[in-house]
Amino acid sequence: MIAYVTVGADDIVRAKRFYSAFLPALGYQLKEGPEGLSYALPEQPGQPATPPEFYVKPTFDGRPASAGNGAMIAFEARSQKQVRDLHSAALAAGGLDEGQPGFREMYGPHFYVGYLRDPQGNKFALFSSDPNEPGRDG
Repeated sequence: MIAYVTVGADDIVRAKRFYSAFLPALGYQLKEGPEGLSYALPEQPGQPATPPEFYVKPTFDGRPASAGNGAMIAFEARSQKQVRDLHSAALAAGGLDEGQPGFREMYGPHFYVGYLRDPQGNKFALFSSDPNEPGRDG
């Protein structure tokens, strides 16, 4: 299980605006500190492990932050509508479109996904794969 993911940001205020446009709607709670932003899911009763956390921080070496080529982080939404709504909110908060929400031929019939980049250039996916919602073929 992934324990945490960290991305670098040169402008924490701009990063906060972007991530706060969609992560709270997915259940993440924000903690801010001098070391950056920490988004965490609340622990649930009976949950065996700590849910993965997501950090946005200045780089440790002081050089400019950069996005990884081929790296992507995916966040699961509750529905196709939530994917659309959060994709739109993230774009309005300074994100860049990397693929409008919809179905993709190369994935399963219920995999509904939208892609974006944060202001630093990191790539993200917001997806839903609920088999109770309409699928690509129906």
